[in-house]
Amino acid sequence: MNTRTPKATPEILIRPEIRALSAYRVPHAQGLIKLDAMENPYTWPPDLVEAWLARLREVHLNRYPDPQATSLKKRLREAMAIPPDAGLILGNGSDELIQLVILAVAAPGRVVLAPEPSFVMYRMIAAFAGMDYVGVPLRAADFGLDLDAMLAAIECHRPAVVFIAYPNNPTGNRFAEPDIRQVIVSAPGLVVIDEAYFAFASHSFLDSLADDDNLLIMRTVSKMGLAGLRLGLLMGAAPWLVEFEKLRLPYNINVLSQVSAEFALAHRRVLDEQTWRICQDRAALFAGLNALPGITAFPSEANFILFRTPPGEAGRLFAALLKAGILIKDLSRAGGLLSDCLRVTVGTPEENQAFLVALADIL
Repeated sequence: MNTRTPKATPEILIRPEIRALSAYRVPHAQGLIKLDAMENPYTWPPDLVEAWLARLREVHLNRYPDPQATSLKKRLREAMAIPPDAGLILGNGSDELIQLVILAVAAPGRVVLAPEPSFVMYRMIAAFAGMDYVGVPLRAADFGLDLDAMLAAIECHRPAVVFIAYPNNPTGNRFAEPDIRQVIVSAPGLVVIDEAYFAFASHSFLDSLADDDNLLIMRTVSKMGLAGLRLGLLMGAAPWLVEFEKLRLPYNINVLSQVSAEFALAHRRVLDEQTWRICQDRAALFAGLNALPGITAFPSEANFILFRTPPGEAGRLFAALLKAGILIKDLSRAGGLLSDCLRVTVGTPEENQAFLVALADIL
């Protein structure tokens, strides 16, 4: 008589730390003024769209893409002034690059360390890889890097990799450059500077790659107006990137993304003009927020602004804005330094004004 082998269940087979996680949720935004995801609100002019579509008509979808994205890498090096001796890997967004780095160094007992609050994927991907995660709280007064606490945590935990978002997400500020340099010098493992918002910031660590062998720089083209392409860059000393390359899945950058990104970078002037407009819009939005009673907006070098609401009001204001057709990000549920905080992406002047008017009405 044949007996059926008992089958595994998720409770048995899935690692406990994975079952304890919640999936990253992207809210429904159809029909809303979408100011929650740090997207560039500006589209391309019609003539540029037509030229792009003409270029796409030349693409052969029956063939795999260039696995090394050679032509695109050349264009990226030119557009971003990447040092010629720096290694370069492309990822399906910066999330994949974070995953590559963490998987490459993952081992029992090893630690991923980052300031907090910061980009949630550092913590999540550390859990995916079975690594310990240590978050070091920022200064409560100004969301600055607490250097003494960072150095103490580095000495105590000896992290395999330290992630520093620069400017930081979700607070929008840049940490003091000397503090970051001290972290780089003190860290026994890798230090990854995540410059996702470099286009809006006044400083970069790209020129430091030649001076620090344990330094990696990560960027994305998403915030420049190319979020739909899902294209990230990881730069650093070639010996490190040779190892990460072993974990990169073949053809991770599809042919449409390669061709489209190369086309867009050939028209970088349009992207730069949009970035300049967003910075101007950011200044006006910041002033408008701080003019509202009970609202404290924090200075930002990104394309979003974090602001604190009156105590206990963040959830109500978020829900009321959503009812009014405006989607922003409710960070208050994270607690800690983000208690009573909401985050708004810089939209078009019309979108920003609609948001400010609606917020003023419901305060």
